[in-house]
Amino acid sequence: MLIIPAIDLKDGHCVRLKQGLMADATVFSEDPGAMARQWIKQGARRLHLVDLNGAFAGKPVNEAAIKAITDAVGTDIPVQLGGGIRDLETIERYLDDGITYVIIGTAAVKNPGFLHEACDAFPGHIMVGLDAKDGKVAVDGWSKVTGHDVVDLAKKFEGYGVEAIIYTDIGRDGMLSGVNIEATVRLARELTIPVIASGGITNLDDIKNLCQVEAEGIMGAITGRAIYEGTLDFVAAQKMADELGKQ
Repeated sequence: MLIIPAIDLKDGHCVRLKQGLMADATVFSEDPGAMARQWIKQGARRLHLVDLNGAFAGKPVNEAAIKAITDAVGTDIPVQLGGGIRDLETIERYLDDGITYVIIGTAAVKNPGFLHEACDAFPGHIMVGLDAKDGKVAVDGWSKVTGHDVVDLAKKFEGYGVEAIIYTDIGRDGMLSGVNIEATVRLARELTIPVIASGGITNLDDIKNLCQVEAEGIMGAITGRAIYEGTLDFVAAQKMADELGKQ
């Protein structure tokens, strides 16, 4: 299983939010490219980027910082990116800039036709981010919980040809309160495409618990606050995941 460091971008800086609140941002680094290199040096095999301003604005905002990261990474490892991606031109530009996977979130829920077009136009490069609370999907930077069931939507999007579903339990994200294993497994069991877990990962116990259900279809875990605040040692986490994966 991949342990995937998150680099959340706000105003060109690397930050972490608590429960998606822009006002509750902690700046971890003012050099996104250096932050990316740091994780590669520590053995990261994939990076997860979020344009936070873009997610709220509905259009790309941190493109300079994103380009700094793709320039720093080169072709070393895949980079996935979400936040404010609402049209095919933006996807094409990001892929040209070196992003491997583009993550569509709110737009996938509100405009499934756009997601379908994106999967057709860029096969193998589109993921969907589904953020849920109590099994219902949330949109618009988590400010609105819809009536959509997360499993139903994920199955529909799987039919469109998305590469993977990134599943976030928004009650736990950035709170260091442990990952919602049960909800993640319930989703993964219903799909044939992989699920990437996100939200609430705190320590090695969470990694161990996720690895025990990896066979259900969970290919990775995104972690942010825990690796920046030191409750999770990234190198130890990936090593544990590799060892448990061999068993």
